This record gives sequence, C-alpha cells and structure tokens, in this order.
Amino acid sequence: MAQTAAPGWDASARSFFDLHAHNMCRVSCAVPRVTLADPAANAGAIKTLYFKAASEASSCCVFPELCVCGYALDDLLQQDAIQAECLEALALLKAATAAPEAGGCLLVVGAPLRADGRLHNCAIVLQNGKVLGVIPKSYLPNFREFYEARQFVGAAAAVADEIELLGETVPFSPDLIFRCAQNPAFCVGVEVCQDVWVPVPPSTFQAWRGATVLCNLSASNITIGKAAYRHALVASTSAKNYAAYLYASAGAGESTNDLAWDGQAVVYECGELLAASERFADGGRVTSADVDLDQIAQDRARDMTWAANGRDFADRVKRV
Repeated sequence: MAQTAAPGWDASARSFFDLHAHNMCRVSCAVPRVTLADPAANAGAIKTLYFKAASEASSCCVFPELCVCGYALDDLLQQDAIQAECLEALALLKAATAAPEAGGCLLVVGAPLRADGRLHNCAIVLQNGKVLGVIPKSYLPNFREFYEARQFVGAAAAVADEIELLGETVPFSPDLIFRCAQNPAFCVGVEVCQDVWVPVPPSTFQAWRGATVLCNLSASNITIGKAAYRHALVASTSAKNYAAYLYASAGAGESTNDLAWDGQAVVYECGELLAASERFADGGRVTSADVDLDQIAQDRARDMTWAANGRDFADRVKRV
C-alpha cells in the first residue's frame, strides 16, 4: 500500500463550501487524441488534459490503456525504440505531476514496460514528481479481435514485486492500493481493461482491502451493443463493491485498420451513474464527477455480507 497526498484535504485551509469538507472528492477520466507510436506527442496531450482536470480540483485523473504510445501498435509494442520513447514520455509526465498546476492530483496512465526480460501492459501511478507504483495487467485477452498474449505476459508471470523505473525502486503488482495520507477514506485501486471483464476482478480484492475509488485503463474497441454492456459492467462492479469506478477507454487516433474506437468514459458510484463522456469525440475530453466517500463507507458498514464475503477470501485480500 502506497501513501499519497491529495489536494484539498488540508483542514486549515478548508471552508464550508469546499467539497472536501463534506468528505467528497472530485475524480476524472481523460481520453486524449492518441498519436500512434509517438510517446512524446502523447505525453503533451496527456499533460494538457491532466492539468485541465487538476485545475478543476480533481484528486485523481485516469487515462486509457497504453495511452503513452497507443494501443493498436501490434508487434511495434516490442520495439526498443518504442520502449525508450515511452520511458522518456513517462519522465516528462512524472515531472508534470510536480508542477504547481498539478495541485497534487494523482495521474494514472498506461504504457508497455519491460521487467526482468518480460513485457507487461501496465498502469503507472504518478504524483508529486514520484512514481507511486506500477500495476501490470493480469488477464490478457487472446480471442476474437484480441491477441495481447502475442506481445505481453500477464501479472502472474512477474518474478519480482518491485522494478526500477525512472530512477526509483517502485512497487510492481496488481495487488496495490494508494491511500491518501490526509484522508484514508480516499483510497485508489487500479486495474487494466480486461481485468474487470473476468468473473473475479483484481478490483474486488482492492475494495475489500479498503479501496474506495477504482480505476480502469481500457482500450476496448467498440462494437454493436458494447457501450451499453460497458455501462452495465461498470455499474455492477461499483454496486457490488460499494465503490466509485472510473472507466476510461481509448478513442480518436487509434488505428481503425481493423477496429473502431469510441473513447467512452464513465464514472459510477455504488451502481449510480455520475458522469459519462461524449462518445466518438475527435479531440481530447475530460469527464469529472464528485464522489461521496461517506456514502461508500456507510454502505460498506451496513452490509455485513460484504465483509463476510471478503473474509472467505482473506488470504487473497491480505496480499493487497
């Protein structure tokens, strides 16, 4: 578990009209227009949307899967040049989180990273000029239009729970949560795309360990009826876990040679839709919502079966 400091929870500076005074927090999903195989350009687009979210007092901003380089690169994802440029782009984004404009907002982005000779599809959590942790994708789709197992290995193939990244030794595991030092009720869990589509997602264990805000970096292509299914999936996941769930999917700029992309972003809280993005937008978009952390805590405390079910998986939960 990593400690994080989020904006707005300084009691000495709080007023009645500050949403943090009522144990609420603003969260954001951002979908940039991706430039395939150009991490430097993508870092610039990500930075712009991240600063926009931060200017609106967001405490957490999540971007789509592999947004640093683009998802639809196929075997180019394994190229040394892409790897090197992704690291340079991540260094730029790391520095951006230390800028005054960032305001302490948590930045969650996706990139391919090598660890011990293995290539992982990762979510990277950045804040205040530091890498807080890296979450490798657990479940790689390898059916129908997906063949991620050709390029990546899943989290279970990792041989260490730490990696060296941008001059730091950082946690490397799907079993990570990021708890705010000023307000422990604001606790973030992260998973990548397909991880929420499986029967028992990693976010389930993150929630049982205390995560109240769950983030999903996705590159889910669009097909007929899929947008509605995503709504149902995210609504159900947020409802059964008594949590906020942020879902950001890839959009404009991804290759349409074989697939289509709609850039869908949604925020749910305990089964209720708080915000949804415009789909098929050409430029970058930020979608924000205010999450009621008290409601999440109260719902969890009232439902004794939620805790009882977590006890059945105690050994797994303790790994988070």
